[in-house]
Amino acid sequence: MLERYVNLLPDIGVAFAETAYMLGITLVIATVLGGVLGINLYLIRPNGPFANRSLYRLLDGIVNVVRSTPFLILMVGVIPLTRLIVGTSIGTTAVIVPLTIAAIPDFARLVEQTLRDVNPGVLEAGEAMGATQFQIVRKILMREARSGLVGALTILTVNYISYSTVAGLVGGGGIGDFAVRYGYYRYQPDLMVFTVILIIISVQFIQVGGNMLVRLLDKRH
Repeated sequence: MLERYVNLLPDIGVAFAETAYMLGITLVIATVLGGVLGINLYLIRPNGPFANRSLYRLLDGIVNVVRSTPFLILMVGVIPLTRLIVGTSIGTTAVIVPLTIAAIPDFARLVEQTLRDVNPGVLEAGEAMGATQFQIVRKILMREARSGLVGALTILTVNYISYSTVAGLVGGGGIGDFAVRYGYYRYQPDLMVFTVILIIISVQFIQVGGNMLVRLLDKRH
């Protein structure tokens, strides 16, 4: 049995690389676009610095609809868009499109909630010192919320590791696809369990690393 695992190590390595590729691009795009969307949701919310009730309701509704759509249904539903963007609906790159579409509103909501937790007194102090709204957002709000934002990104990363396992349904590869192909389809449950353990270990490393960075950035500790 051990020899079988050793022989499969190259395939496991490829599967992890595919997962890292999918998640890496997805998280970069989601961090940028979702971050911008989340900041704007915070700013234009009712009683926010740039309150715009109509626009907030529109963006809030879109975020809620996408977040409440099961990922498998979303992945199938955006196949035409995926084909338009990357030229195919099958493969590792193709999976990045639905993953990103799902991750952007998820991260936006996490960012909005994190910014809401910032002490309003800090922002009021910035205003009293004559800082512009842009300076308050960039130099005060984002600095005060940085530990929470890192925590939000950690949560997003952990969640989307599980989402990426659905990639096998469209030939996307990844560690989840490896577990299904070698463990389930070939009736080797021990290999599936082994792969799941590797995924759990990976998630634990990410979570522990994220928690350490949060504590490092949190000025309250």
